[in-house]
Amino acid sequence: MIFQTLTTSFKVEVLSGVHDLLTDTIKLALYSDAADLGAATTVYSATNETSGTGYSAGGVTLTGVTIGSSNGVAYVSFDNAVWNPATFSAAGGLLYNASKSNKSIAVLSFGAIKTATNTFTVQMPPNTSSSALLRIV
Repeated sequence: MIFQTLTTSFKVEVLSGVHDLLTDTIKLALYSDAADLGAATTVYSATNETSGTGYSAGGVTLTGVTIGSSNGVAYVSFDNAVWNPATFSAAGGLLYNASKSNKSIAVLSFGAIKTATNTFTVQMPPNTSSSALLRIV
């Protein structure tokens, strides 16, 4: 199963100064519904990773990193992740830090299997304290 969450290891590592989201290489890998991803996920793994036309193991590098704060909430957002061309399916994803031994950051659940026949886009939410992808309250 895929459970959307910040990973527990990321919470500890961000407080320990391991991650620098502005300068490290942050990636998004996609997974099938057979993946077992959740709070206990500590690193990127290719097990049950999506495969198909236009998808390479390890996923894509995220760009447009923006960090902000408002209303007592610190938040991080990224530009949309796009695969084009794309012919594959995915049920969720893993954000991870490729610069730091592929340490996990967050698990994304798409709520259902999503299938692409041309372009696959993971649309990132608005960069606000109430909707950004990564939020620390």
